[in-house]
Amino acid sequence: MKVKIFADGADLAGMLEMYQNSLIKGFTTNPTLMRKAGVANYQEFAAQVLRVIPDRPISFEVLSDDFGEMNRQANKIASWGNNVYVKIPVTNTRAESSIELIRDLAVGGNKLNVTALTTLDQVRDVSAALAGGPSAFVSVFAGRIADTGRDPVPLMAAAIELVSIYPNLELIWASPRELLNLFQAEAVGCHIITVSNDILRKLFLVDKDLRDFSLEMVKMFYSDAVKAGFTL
Repeated sequence: MKVKIFADGADLAGMLEMYQNSLIKGFTTNPTLMRKAGVANYQEFAAQVLRVIPDRPISFEVLSDDFGEMNRQANKIASWGNNVYVKIPVTNTRAESSIELIRDLAVGGNKLNVTALTTLDQVRDVSAALAGGPSAFVSVFAGRIADTGRDPVPLMAAAIELVSIYPNLELIWASPRELLNLFQAEAVGCHIITVSNDILRKLFLVDKDLRDFSLEMVKMFYSDAVKAGFTL
């Protein structure tokens, strides 16, 4: 497959497990995943990760809601390593656009991962702001789009056309919900897909015989009924 797989998570043991897998070409994190994983100190966690993953792209996000402070934090995060991409949200919590900040950081030579995009207008504006800068990622949350009942495939196909105008940019299919999304991302020509460990562990199911799969489920239901001691 041409699409690159980035492991998405903030559990250090899980990240190290994925680092041993040659299929994993990079890593992404975010404050929500870190909180869920019980990370207590952001900088210490990042330092731990970068000591053991020094040679593949990894994204760390700014924490502020103020653009001036975001700028300061972004430059600090970027200094942590050559493989570090700074995650910048497409807006702050007041829905104010981050475009000016994104442009300034890109001109300053920072590798960015602009995150939380859901519309083609955002993709167009962010891509233009990153144009001519260093390597950067545009993260469209296809899984969140699907959660609204919309098919993300047409939007992602259009997004890849917008991003591909700029040679320094790569489009990320973010927040996938199932293994099928990996093949959908491949089909539309997406550069990268971020995948959680739970989904990555399903890779062994690719092309599995469906009759065998059916039989396994029948055996599971029967076994669990016996173990539970259910009677009628």
